[in-house]
Amino acid sequence: MKRFVCFLSICFVLPVCLPAQHKLEKLWQTDTIVAIPESVLPDPANHILYVSLIDGSPWEADGKGGIGKLSTDGKQYNGSWITGLNAPKGLGKHGNRLYVADISEVVVIDIAKGVVEKKIAIPGATGLNDITVDGNGVVYVSDSRKGNIHRIENDMPSVYLDNKPGVNGLKAIGSDLYIFNGKKFEKADVNKLITPILELDAGGDGIEPVGNGDFILTIWGGYIYYARPDGQKELLLDTHLEKKNTADIGYDAAKKIVYVPTFNAKMIVAYKLL
Repeated sequence: MKRFVCFLSICFVLPVCLPAQHKLEKLWQTDTIVAIPESVLPDPANHILYVSLIDGSPWEADGKGGIGKLSTDGKQYNGSWITGLNAPKGLGKHGNRLYVADISEVVVIDIAKGVVEKKIAIPGATGLNDITVDGNGVVYVSDSRKGNIHRIENDMPSVYLDNKPGVNGLKAIGSDLYIFNGKKFEKADVNKLITPILELDAGGDGIEPVGNGDFILTIWGGYIYYARPDGQKELLLDTHLEKKNTADIGYDAAKKIVYVPTFNAKMIVAYKLL
């Protein structure tokens, strides 16, 4: 009998000790007017979302791609802010510069003027995908086809890490670089020492820090997760049956809003993180 009472006590106490489940509450979505959006980068101070637009084959240098601007309420959209790119994907911002991964080069955009300032060729690159910029303005860009991560300092590129097959999502936080190496979510410190964090069921795409040490992660096929540094994760969203991709998300930490580029579904969807 004592054992039975003890068991009941544990059953009633355990749920209180478990971490609360997070969820996403849909706020709005655009019409299907966004030409294959791969990445969203919020600029909360200016109430703008920068959106990379492939508008063609994901890896073809066809000149159809560009960068669009969307208001943070989803109501005002300019799909032709920057045109003449190829298959732009990851976006990163530092000061007045917007950096864009575009197959074999990083496009540098002067934000104030709304023009391409220069293009930085990445030697040997064939599949540039995600971009992140650290606090000092150093750019990191992944090449998913070659399995390399390149570093750009003072507009000069070099290979930072190699032998990362399927590498995609990147996020620089302080002196650390968080990486999606295929299914593996891991961290590289300033000495390039790799620490594994967790593994997803398919190759990871977007990486966004929540602000408390936790992350929001995506799989392109239509899955969004809430993840902790200890490897725990929660599935927040599954839209794969609706054929709504979840590519390189953007996140406004102050308002706790997740902006999702749906790629083939051709819309941007905003969710509140609860």
